[in-house]
Amino acid sequence: MKISYNWLKQFVNIDWDAERSGELLTNLGLEVEGIEDYTSVPGELEGVVVGHVLECNKHSNADKLKLTKVDIGKGEPLQIVCGAPNVNKGQKVAVATIGTTLYDTEGKPWQIKKGKIRGEISMGMICAEDELSLGQGHDGIMILDATLQPGTPLSQVFEIENDKIFEIGLTPNRADAMSHWGVARDLRAGLLQHDVKIELITPSTSSFYVDNRTLKVDVDVENNELAPRYCSLTISGLKVETSPVWLQNRLKSVGLSPINNIVDITNYTLHELGQPLHAFDAAKITGNQIRVKTLPAGTKFVTLDEVERELHEEDLMICDAEKPICIAGVFGGINSGVTESTTSIFLESAYFNPISIRKTAKRHGLNTDASFRFERGIDPNACEYALLRAAILITEIAGGKITSDVVDVYKNKIEDHQVVLNYENATRLIGEEIPRETIKGILTSLEIKINSVTDGGVGMTIPAYRNDVTREADIIEEILRVYGYNRINFSEKLNASISKTEPVEDHKIQNHVSAQLTALGFHEMLANSLTTPNYLQLTNSLNEAHNITMLNPLSQDLSVLRQSMLFGTLEALSYNNNRKIRDVKLFEFGKTYHNYPDGRSEKKHMVLTISGSRNADSWTIPSQKSDFFYFKGIITAVLERLGFDGYTEEEVKNDLFSEGIAFSKGRKNLVEFGLINKKVRKHFDIDAESLYADFDWGAILENISTTDFKLKPISKFPSVKRDFALLLNTNVSFGKLKEAALQTEKVLLKEVSLFDVYTGKNLPKGKKSYALSFTLQDERKTLTDKQIDKIMGKLQQRFEKDFGAALR
Repeated sequence: MKISYNWLKQFVNIDWDAERSGELLTNLGLEVEGIEDYTSVPGELEGVVVGHVLECNKHSNADKLKLTKVDIGKGEPLQIVCGAPNVNKGQKVAVATIGTTLYDTEGKPWQIKKGKIRGEISMGMICAEDELSLGQGHDGIMILDATLQPGTPLSQVFEIENDKIFEIGLTPNRADAMSHWGVARDLRAGLLQHDVKIELITPSTSSFYVDNRTLKVDVDVENNELAPRYCSLTISGLKVETSPVWLQNRLKSVGLSPINNIVDITNYTLHELGQPLHAFDAAKITGNQIRVKTLPAGTKFVTLDEVERELHEEDLMICDAEKPICIAGVFGGINSGVTESTTSIFLESAYFNPISIRKTAKRHGLNTDASFRFERGIDPNACEYALLRAAILITEIAGGKITSDVVDVYKNKIEDHQVVLNYENATRLIGEEIPRETIKGILTSLEIKINSVTDGGVGMTIPAYRNDVTREADIIEEILRVYGYNRINFSEKLNASISKTEPVEDHKIQNHVSAQLTALGFHEMLANSLTTPNYLQLTNSLNEAHNITMLNPLSQDLSVLRQSMLFGTLEALSYNNNRKIRDVKLFEFGKTYHNYPDGRSEKKHMVLTISGSRNADSWTIPSQKSDFFYFKGIITAVLERLGFDGYTEEEVKNDLFSEGIAFSKGRKNLVEFGLINKKVRKHFDIDAESLYADFDWGAILENISTTDFKLKPISKFPSVKRDFALLLNTNVSFGKLKEAALQTEKVLLKEVSLFDVYTGKNLPKGKKSYALSFTLQDERKTLTDKQIDKIMGKLQQRFEKDFGAALR
């Protein structure tokens, strides 16, 4: 949110510089994320001077150009070629001299240079008002006051406003600070704590009066729950035109583009007081009736952006006697707005139900300044005040007369709420006792009314616009932020309680695994739990009926909760690949969400993905591609780090993987991993082979070992290695061979590894060759050849019997 410091100082007249005030606002909880310089005229007219046209003759080589001689108060008169139809001898004009930087309508700078136009030298430029950012006119050059002296800097002729703009990162709960008035309230409260005694200056509406009652518009609020308060009046005989410079500058300073004086005043009031208003062309209101109601679902309505929208039955609409003319609190209709031909308006100032506005805005994909404020909750008691303020500005700037009484439909008044503060609770939560008079002073400065005071605390009334302050804890937070977090002293004594911990603490296990993965070159990622239902078309392994659909999605692409974390991972891979980052290693902890027939379920997961090379290119280490077995090694290392052994291995048949494996413990899969199917990768424009692993984190936590590690000395007796070269059927996996070997010799066989695989010539059809290495060791003595041969014989017999293997 942008806040103009000059505008802010209309409410609190202080002489602090912007940086100091910004620091105070941040300490008050309105974090100033940045301070920018603003000038109402880009470049501040530097290099632009008053010129006196001494001569004006027709250009010899161009019918529409004129050759002028212009006195700029120094040296010889300048020869300037000008194409404006209204330039004439004797005029005082604005001249941009050579080297001057001007700015186009988009704010891009360009420089005036010496040039030759149709054979004639031009030593500058006679400017129109839009070329100097002093207006929008481009019909001809600016004609200045004839009394001005040549050479006078134009910056002395026109008032240029310089300002500082605060960019405030407003938190959603601070609806009261969505205006300059709201920020000024907080700033004043903070200044009082710095012994700066200052009043909050608010715009006066005492000059408001009704001129006549010639244009009455009847208002009927049919749904008081969705529109608790609705205020309005009419103004007739006004003239729609360009806003005065001061008003344009105020809007431009906060990032708004001026439109016309009526619309600009409603926008000005919104940013000044935080109250959205809407001006309707009164001539377009059929039957001089306004009805605030909902319409049947499916009703068509065309908004200001010329988009036809289909209404929901809960969308609150502003209607005339025949048709809808505005989506209440969100967006106006195309046929009811103020135009240049408008001479009378119906001015609306209302309080709409925040939940209703938020739902309507999200349903239609609209986010306007008005909906932004309505959906967070504005001040219901400021509706009439803001209406009167805007009406006064309109009559002053656009002319016209107030032609109706103020209509105020407010059947069920929104009451201020009561809260009691206990001093002891405040001291306990803050950690330090704040003087009671200081507490009462802070509360009063925040416009919180103190009703009663006792030795133990205070009873108070909270204004309705502070919808975030409803509990004693909220009051204590208000006291603390105004008093100053930095003023609270730290105790030299630290108290701590020993808490009971579970044998397996999820966050600690996650930290251990995260440290291991980052050491292996992985980066942690975080994907959105919301995703598109279209991803289910890429696989048959996920059921559309199990989707959990959002009732009010931000968009179709974020309308369901994810059933798989794969697609978010692929989005991250695609994002990196599109930015030339090909070697990617990512991991993520998260949840998937499922709507099963017996109820909804959340499941915890950890997923890994790798793509590209294992390591960065280096002259010392050749680049190696990340393949299936490298990935399997990482997964095995993670399981070993978690204390898992003795898990079984089986093939995964899943259309998300072109080939995959699952490691299981008992009946539960610990992890499934494999090579992502090419069809799935293609949807995300990922060409490189990519691998993905999905750990069932719930199963990991259930089966993780909680026993203490036991240390034992390294054996002093040597280990022995023996090899087998086996001829096997192609469907026999190494995992099955390893499992059979370890079952055959459970004591002395320490390790089984595969060091060579051969398929090709000189082998029978359907056969492959595995070279296995076996590590044998006795912890108590040195093995003899006889023992070793006996073990190897048993292994050979087991392989021959179970797998039809043959020694090569």
